[in-house]
Amino acid sequence: MVMLAQYQNKPINLSNKWNKSTNFTGIPVIDLSYPDDAKNLMVKACQDYGFFKVINHGVPLRLATELENETMRFFNMSQSEKDKYCSPSPFGYATNTIGPNGDVGWVEYLLFASNNIPTNSKTFSSLAKEYVEAVRKLGCEILELMADGLKIEPKNVLSRMLSDEKADTVFRLNHYPPCPNHPSTSYGWNPIGFGEHTDPQLISIARSNTTSGLQICLPDGTWVPVPPDHTSFFINVDDLLQVMTNGRFKSVRHRVIADRMKSRVSMIYFGGPPLMEKISPLGSVMEQGEESLYQEFTWFEYKACTYRTRLADDRLSFFHKGSHPLG
Repeated sequence: MVMLAQYQNKPINLSNKWNKSTNFTGIPVIDLSYPDDAKNLMVKACQDYGFFKVINHGVPLRLATELENETMRFFNMSQSEKDKYCSPSPFGYATNTIGPNGDVGWVEYLLFASNNIPTNSKTFSSLAKEYVEAVRKLGCEILELMADGLKIEPKNVLSRMLSDEKADTVFRLNHYPPCPNHPSTSYGWNPIGFGEHTDPQLISIARSNTTSGLQICLPDGTWVPVPPDHTSFFINVDDLLQVMTNGRFKSVRHRVIADRMKSRVSMIYFGGPPLMEKISPLGSVMEQGEESLYQEFTWFEYKACTYRTRLADDRLSFFHKGSHPLG
């Protein structure tokens, strides 16, 4: 039996701001209207940080804004009305609880399978479906640019997993209410909205309103804030993509800090492959004589691991070659 790390969502003291990383010059910004440049900049960003921002992405701002407004109409309902929605198992509405293993945060959320968004609002459902399809296409474009930048064939070796009708993709809407009276704020601390973690899928595509809070962890362990930009999308390298590139791309550890005075809402598309897709480093990525760092596993097996671990656990460590499977 593998012993899991113990983790608590301790508040964060922001009074001293963040340590400056000598090599960090800001979040990489990639303009998708210049694909020849974008593919190379994307590979570098994925290798250095596992994170970047895309502009000129083709998803209408109107669509994102209208969906955000509809989302806030839901979150602004009374708690008794919201509680009529079933607790996630894993899909539905929940507040404060994150996953089944004791993680908590200053957050409420809606979680849906991307191909099944049932709500009592036809307007919300219609907007969400249109938005998910637009972001899925964006994800496929980004994955194909990554493949091109890595010089691997075929071009759709990554994107085909999101295009597959059996793709296991998830859409999450997070709301971080203001927390002026949270006990920790009396001591200059900000409560954790969503604790540190990596995303288990291939790629995550996030968009938020203009309230800050998202932070990423740099390779040297420094946490840095991500300036909000409601007109752009932020792209995370997820665990499966780290495996398929044999560690060249880094799955980014990130967290959200709640704001004392302002509400934050984010919309995240998590792109996962079909459940029985076998995951291992791509032969076309690896150099002659290079050994795989990871055991082969299916997305179903890895997904099961996420349900048995804490939010901050290093799940990939259980699948390193030479490690023992989680049991």
